[in-house]
Amino acid sequence: MRAVSVSRFGCLLAASAALIGTWPRVRAAEPPSADAGVKIDGQTKSVIKGALKYLATQQHPDGSWSVEEGNKGFPIAMTSYVLLAYMANGNLPDEGDYAKNMTAGMQYLLDKIQPDGLFQSPAGQYMYNHGMGTIALAEMYGAGHSSAIRPKLERLINVILKAQAPEGGWRYSPKPKDSDVSVTVMQAVALRAAQEAGISVPQDAITKALQYVSSCYNDQIGGFTYQPGVKEPGYARTAAAIYSLQVLGNFDDPKVKAGSAFLFSNFKKRETYWTYGSYYAAPAQYMIGGETWRNWYGEMKSVLMSDVVRSGDMAHWEPKDPKGDLGPVFCTAVYVHILAMPYHYLPLYQR
Repeated sequence: MRAVSVSRFGCLLAASAALIGTWPRVRAAEPPSADAGVKIDGQTKSVIKGALKYLATQQHPDGSWSVEEGNKGFPIAMTSYVLLAYMANGNLPDEGDYAKNMTAGMQYLLDKIQPDGLFQSPAGQYMYNHGMGTIALAEMYGAGHSSAIRPKLERLINVILKAQAPEGGWRYSPKPKDSDVSVTVMQAVALRAAQEAGISVPQDAITKALQYVSSCYNDQIGGFTYQPGVKEPGYARTAAAIYSLQVLGNFDDPKVKAGSAFLFSNFKKRETYWTYGSYYAAPAQYMIGGETWRNWYGEMKSVLMSDVVRSGDMAHWEPKDPKGDLGPVFCTAVYVHILAMPYHYLPLYQR
């Protein structure tokens, strides 16, 4: 696997069966009301199947996935991306073709949570790792209500709440200082996932997060900036912002519609952090539904199916953005997740 420098991650991002308990059978969640009948064709199913098999070959003996060995490979975030990709395809610990892989990955995350609620993870851009790890565990807890996950998940959420800056967003450090929309989206999604799983989240935290995301909106262009009034609106920043607004309950905010149009206008430019932005653009457009989702999925599928690398019965994607793509594991986890969204397995993407 390719080595990736720590500095690049700052701009981008981010239980054994007995311990897990009894997990319910995976059921497809209800899609948005105007789902437009988006289906996964046979060729795409074949690519999805091959990508999931590829990811399984990249798992380390300790249950993690990473872009390189050790903490420099961002194992908390990468493990979380892969686990969510498997969940988007109907897998859970104790269920599905990749149940063992998920069990090992979940256990890895649980074992890395310290008594203070922080992951054993490098400093620097820490909250990227924390946000992704919390989202993955919250989604798995919501699917199974395992008593082993809840106390650690509550500690993770408490860290996020304490790290919220006065203006309502989050930044790299777990200590409140300032904010940016990229880090904020991960914490917002984590709060929503935990809330859906039955963890208490103060409404004030949600309200402040909504206010911060809205403050990054540029009404002249229709997109969102990295911080209020800082730089021009961009694809990844706008995707993160409109996804945040919807996840936090503002589905019908006019800024969501404007941001959606901005994403369509900038889709084929493939600017830096396109992969990261697409990870949020897809569920944002999915929750809008209807023709918007049908057109977006068609555009994404066209690009991803033309770029996929096939090798025997496996499939993966190689990085195309030297600054923002963190290697084939990251790209493959993100892209197979997007392609599988019409399966409707993740409740987090429902209204």
